[in-house]
Amino acid sequence: MSKNFDPVTFRRGLSTIIVAASLLFGIANLSLYAQEPQSIAPSPVFLAIETRTGIQRFIVEIADEQEEREVGLMFRKDLPQDQGMLFDFDTDRLVTMWMRNTPLSLDMVFIDRSGTIVRVAENTTPFSTDIISSREPVRYVLELNAGVASGHGIRAGDKVSHPLLTKNLGSN
Repeated sequence: MSKNFDPVTFRRGLSTIIVAASLLFGIANLSLYAQEPQSIAPSPVFLAIETRTGIQRFIVEIADEQEEREVGLMFRKDLPQDQGMLFDFDTDRLVTMWMRNTPLSLDMVFIDRSGTIVRVAENTTPFSTDIISSREPVRYVLELNAGVASGHGIRAGDKVSHPLLTKNLGSN
């Protein structure tokens, strides 16, 4: 050992470094839990809506698991005009939605098993806990930015196509 090496000072210094590193790791780890829910990966295939004025295409995220449907677009502060989220409820049923924790105003497009739009609820109120109902059994809900449905001429009776709808047409 060299003359200037003090094992006590070395251990104290090493302990200080270990404590500091542990604190930094702990803070970084806590930040993972404080984050808002992350987006679901977009589907690589376009969703298309056949309207009276032509085909409208959107890139959609799929919410087909219970946890994904519960979170939906909550906490999202922006959504590109050509994107949305397609909810698959696994079976035909009366669907009710709300806007709790959702800062964006949305259009909700309610779609039956065959891909026919049965209702469009336009310009929903951000953060509202008011119930938005499909009013009749549906299998899917497409959420888009508020104003997109009317801006693209999307309305009841229009047909929606996406591989998810085609795959599920024969089930339940």
